[in-house]
Order: sequence, then structure tokens, then C-alpha cells
Amino acid sequence: MRIGIFGGTVNDGTVDDVVADARQAEADGFAAYWAPQIFGHDALTVLAVVSREVPRIELGTSVVPTFPRHPMVMAQQAGTVNAVSGGRLCLGIGLSHQMVIEGMFGLDFSKPVRHLREYLAVLGPLSRGEAVGHDGEAYRVHGALSATGSSPYPIVVAALGPQMLRAAAELADGTLTWCTGPATLAGHTVPTITAAAEAAGRPAPRVIAALPVCVTDDRAAAAERAAKVFAVYGQLPSYRAMLDREGADGPADIAITGSADEVVERIGALADVGVTDFAAVEFGGTPDERGATRAALTSLLERP
Repeated sequence: MRIGIFGGTVNDGTVDDVVADARQAEADGFAAYWAPQIFGHDALTVLAVVSREVPRIELGTSVVPTFPRHPMVMAQQAGTVNAVSGGRLCLGIGLSHQMVIEGMFGLDFSKPVRHLREYLAVLGPLSRGEAVGHDGEAYRVHGALSATGSSPYPIVVAALGPQMLRAAAELADGTLTWCTGPATLAGHTVPTITAAAEAAGRPAPRVIAALPVCVTDDRAAAAERAAKVFAVYGQLPSYRAMLDREGADGPADIAITGSADEVVERIGALADVGVTDFAAVEFGGTPDERGATRAALTSLLERP
């Protein structure tokens, strides 16, 4: 299982902070650096900058909302970043949430699964350097792109429910989950996307699981902090559905906390249920916790 770092500085730091964060992740030996797209820096733009300063680590978006960007525009942006980075981009995309797409952007969020399937029908060929001809209900697109120096790049989808997982299996390269606990990954996410990929004659999908992580001697304080920091995710319907599947009251219940040995064991166990990549969302509350958390994650890199 590949271990990556989720770059929180994309939202609350400067671009220089993001570069430093990614540089440290690479120096520590992690496989990937994931840039969230929320309301801070634009993930694709900042990864283009990072790629010029940090030469080896995989660079992923987690995730860019699809509704505000036409799929051909998304492909052009992603192809450019992939060219700048020397072929290191993993493009993570997702629907976002109705309250964001309709409430903030003023766009129609109806028929989200149809939207995603059509979006991938356009984006997929373009990501491989192919021309696209698509006439659907949501998109009518005919054309090609020519980002010199680019190469095909993988696409993963923030797919949680069964219809989204099937779309990701058939039309993309995997899924990137958040607020999805180990029991749900084992009993729902992995078997659903794997079976759909097999049925479609597609390669085995990547399953990238992002979860909060903190090595601590004070579980109660860590749980309280997780409940506060990640509270909003327990209120969003798609994440709420995954928490309910897990039997979790909120995001704090699926956070990976405890001693270094306990944290390492719980993350390592995800590989046994079919998770291919782990993206650590570090949330240590003190310098000691942050250092111990990074040390525990680094120790996982020594595992086969």
C-alpha cells in the first residue's frame, strides 16, 4: 500500500508553504502529495508550481469539483500540469455537494450520476491524448487537445455510493474516499468498485483512502479536536451516508488515533481489505503530536 500526505496548507497557507510542505513529504519518502480543492488555492495551479520545485513525488488533486469546469477545460488544465510535472499528475475529481454547487455557484446539481458519466466520457479520451466526440444530455463536445510534453494521466473519482463507484470503475482509474471507515471500505467500497471494474473488463482500480491521523497519548483530546475540525463533513449527505454505514456518530469516530504502534497497525490493516493507497490527513494538536504522527507514517514506508 502506497502512503501519501494530504496537504492542508493548500487551504490555509501561502503557495510557498505548500511548496515546503510537498518538499518535506518527498524528502520523508512518501509516494504522493494530495492537494485539496476547497476555498483556498486552486489545486491544479498550485501543483504546477510545486512540480517545478519538488521533482519526484506523485502529485494529486483531492478533488477538483466537476460542475464549475467544463471537461475540456479540465483536461487542458490537467494536461498542462502533467506536462509541467513530467507525467506525475493524478487527477482527482468529484461532484462536490449540492449546497456548494447550487448555493455558492448557482449551478444545477440535478442528475449528478448522469453528469459524472458524461463528464468522464469527455474527460477520459482527452486525458489519453485522444479526440472526443460526445453528444449527450449534459455535454456535446467534439474536439482534441495538444499539450506538448504531456502524457496520459490517471483519473480518480471521489466516489462513495454504489452508482458513483460503478461509474469510477467503468470510466476512470479508481476512487479517492474521505470519511469512509475501515468496515465500509472492506464491505462496500472495495468490493463494489472491484466487481464493477472486472465486469467492465477494466484494470484493477486504485482505492485511495484518506482519513484523519494523530499519534497521541490523549485520545479524548484528539477526539474532541477531530470532532471540531472535521465537524462539517458529518453534516454533508454523501459523507453522512458513509459514516452511517460505519456506525459512526461523526468524523471523530473514524479518525485513526492512539499510540504510534496502534496507528501503524490500523493504517496497515487497510491494505488487507484492498486499499491500494492511504492519504494521511495529519491533525496533531501539539508539536510533539505532529512529530510523532509523521514518524509513525514514515515507519509505514518500510513495509512491503
